[in-house]
Amino acid sequence: MKVQMMSDKSRRDILALGAAFAGVAAANVAQAQTVHTVTIKGFAFEPETLTISAGDQVVFTNEDSAPHTATADNGAFDTGTLSRGQSATLTFGGAGTFTYFCAIHPSMKGSLTVA
Repeated sequence: MKVQMMSDKSRRDILALGAAFAGVAAANVAQAQTVHTVTIKGFAFEPETLTISAGDQVVFTNEDSAPHTATADNGAFDTGTLSRGQSATLTFGGAGTFTYFCAIHPSMKGSLTVA
């Protein structure tokens, strides 16, 4: 039985190929991020409840003539005051359930679950 040794060049080529595949895999994971939309209109958040994956983004857009916020009950996030036509984009990294409200109109409530 004859054993053929791998040259240093062959090892480098294989390592480079592996690194290239790892880079593509990392890029695909980054692209897998989903953008969700919560519309604020009629003094309500639509949808009122939303489940997303860790790393996803949520765009809060105010379509009302009145200003609104999306403020987490526990202070984890706050869009700041959004006037008509303004948006705020938030990225959610960790798992959990976050209830939120409008700091200007506290009767407006929503819930976001990050799985």
